Amino acid sequence: MGAFYRIVALLGGLALFLYGMRIMGDGLKSSSGGAMKQALEKVTNRPFTAFLLGLLVTCMIQSSTATIVLTVGLVGAGFLTFRQSTGIVLGANVGTAITAQIIRLMDVSAGEDSLLYFFKSDNLAPLALLIGMVLIMFIKRRSAGSAGTILMGFGILFVGLTNMSAAVSTMSESLSVLLTKFEGNYFLGFLSGILVTGIIQSSSAVIGILQSIASTVGVRFCGVVGIIIGVNIGDCLTTYLVCRLGAKPNQIRTCLVHIIYNICAAVLIIVVLAAGRVTGLIGDNLWYMSLRAGGVANVHGLFRLVPAVLLLPLTGTFAKLAEKIRPDYEEDLEDSVYEENIRRLDPRLITNPTLALTESEALLSSMADLAMHNFRAALQQMFDYEDARDNRIRQRENVLDRMTDAVDQYIVSISQYITLDGDRRMQSFQLKASTCFERIGDLAINMIDAIKTQHEAGKMFSETAQKELRIAMGAVGDILNLATEAYRTGSVELARQVEPLEETIDEMIEDLRGRHVFRMTRGLCDVYNGIQFQNILLNLERTSDQCSDLAVYLLGVHDPEIVGNEHQYVHDLHHSGNEEYLAEFQRDRAKYFAELNKINPLEAVTYVPTDIDEDSGSEFNQGWMMN
Repeated sequence: MGAFYRIVALLGGLALFLYGMRIMGDGLKSSSGGAMKQALEKVTNRPFTAFLLGLLVTCMIQSSTATIVLTVGLVGAGFLTFRQSTGIVLGANVGTAITAQIIRLMDVSAGEDSLLYFFKSDNLAPLALLIGMVLIMFIKRRSAGSAGTILMGFGILFVGLTNMSAAVSTMSESLSVLLTKFEGNYFLGFLSGILVTGIIQSSSAVIGILQSIASTVGVRFCGVVGIIIGVNIGDCLTTYLVCRLGAKPNQIRTCLVHIIYNICAAVLIIVVLAAGRVTGLIGDNLWYMSLRAGGVANVHGLFRLVPAVLLLPLTGTFAKLAEKIRPDYEEDLEDSVYEENIRRLDPRLITNPTLALTESEALLSSMADLAMHNFRAALQQMFDYEDARDNRIRQRENVLDRMTDAVDQYIVSISQYITLDGDRRMQSFQLKASTCFERIGDLAINMIDAIKTQHEAGKMFSETAQKELRIAMGAVGDILNLATEAYRTGSVELARQVEPLEETIDEMIEDLRGRHVFRMTRGLCDVYNGIQFQNILLNLERTSDQCSDLAVYLLGVHDPEIVGNEHQYVHDLHHSGNEEYLAEFQRDRAKYFAELNKINPLEAVTYVPTDIDEDSGSEFNQGWMMN
């Protein structure tokens, strides 16, 4: 039973080590998420720049697997090209060696009077835990919370290492026999490195175990060289399994580059070591040299750094080989644009909310385009009805619904990883924007339902009613353009112009209802047409309301006081006497009512249909003005 408890103690220490490494990485990511995003967006086609970036990001988040998974997500999202990602992959392999260099603090040996005594892991770990807890519990600032999380992770990591070392010290005899076997059978050590890394899914953890053994019972260079090479291979296989699920061709190629590089690096190291032994450049003194934790960290670092530097010029070759292994298939090229946008929501990005929210924003922008497309097409149906267009509108609405479901689930899944207030506000805004775009699409369907019902009944509006509807539709088209442009650009100035126009549309819709009742009471319009006219006005008004909501939500991103008080904000704005608001309102009202007042509700006017291209990207109200 003694052996069982020693193994449990070892695994418990490993669990603390892994948890500490994760906590420290989360803290580093939360404190540098925005900077990381900006850095990744500036990657060029120069492999060396990408290499340095991959190295830096991995040093920050303490995991090459996390960096490569993040890179694969960015490739799928379109932030990075496949060729740009290759340099990052090589840099990530080097950056992971920083964890081993941190762990080498276990080797620090000094008296209490020495400055180095402060850096002993036995002293540094509890101090880091203490300071981290104080920062988290007693200082109510985001930066303090992030720093506290980093220190807590750092402390837990070393507590885990200490526990592993204590467990290893009771197993010294067995471990010495095991390592002696590896000294005589390098292939066995190589396979054990792959196997253990595959099980634990962290090369840093395996190297940490090796360093614990080295600091307790000591290891020799020849006994760990095969293990370290195997760890490097096991690390890339773990990453490939994580990245491969549901990935697109370019993402799979990025994973393949990681495998190809690590295999080439392993072969290069083996060839150099074999040649060194044969030629005598690597003598027995070096080959059988005893290593402590720092020595293992140095060997691991050299095995990561030297091959990366030598093989960096071959990144183009690695990329070509990956492209040959995973070529584009015909079906990949035939994917629809909107379905492709849904697939771009890569779950690998959710652990970095800043990047994930940028990707969901791209899909929301596509939703805005699709909702606008359907709105324009619905208005086209009013004056030029086609069954084929009706079907296309409904098909696009189905896609819009799928996009809404996908983006809402994606945005909500980010919640547990959000630590920045700005990211939380953006998450809330995006969920509200998704609802607005989805509702605009629904309102377009409501309009074509009314238009189809009228068409099938063989009815049509009077020429005067058509003339009035064109003005109202033009105004709603204008507010849609204004609101969506404000959303895409994040412009506060444009967002503030939406509410005056929305109030103008409300007054215009009310005026049009009165005009239509006026016509009905004089027998110029029957009850059936009157119902459909009112339905269309209602949906135009509600579309305008959604634009108002979208604009106010956008203002809330920049002014947190608006969040949760949107209705009160609008009410106060209407009654505030704000000169800028009143000037915009008077300008908009004069523009649309000037055209409306030209129409005598009892006068039959001639309607001249205008060709409208529903796929046109030009201003909405082009072709909808008075004849």
